[in-house]
Amino acid sequence: MPSSWSQVESFHPQLWRAVCGYELNPALREELMQDVLLAVWQALPTLREHERLLPFVLRVAHNLGASHVRSATRMPAPLPLDPDRHDVPDPRTTADADNARSQWLFQALVTLPLPLRQPLMLQLEGFDYGEIAALLGISQENVGVRLHRARSALKTLLSQEETA
Repeated sequence: MPSSWSQVESFHPQLWRAVCGYELNPALREELMQDVLLAVWQALPTLREHERLLPFVLRVAHNLGASHVRSATRMPAPLPLDPDRHDVPDPRTTADADNARSQWLFQALVTLPLPLRQPLMLQLEGFDYGEIAALLGISQENVGVRLHRARSALKTLLSQEETA
């Protein structure tokens, strides 16, 4: 077992959220997660900078997620939020308002198209524009455009729900 594997295991929540961003079907999501973990395991010996392990494993997850999406013959229908499958806060440790906002955000993220959902999820994980650009293989300007469009779509959705 590579010495970095215990660190990879600690990144499981981030990897799971990345996988959830690429696949909505619970069964296919589990399969994609297994593929990601296997690919990370196989790629660990090539890692030179061990302090960059999180971006490394997320890049592997992105590459497999993008391949997974490209190989799909049609877009899957959006599935409702499954709190047992998504990484949602524990209601016992968060205030009701914070929990409701988190629930809404996860439900809203599912409605975004993949090119907008990817950078937003990475930004929510704490990555800056440069890191997101490197992970997704796009320019920093494109990251900014996608994040702006994603936030605009979420604002529109929120305003629609508030007026309803």
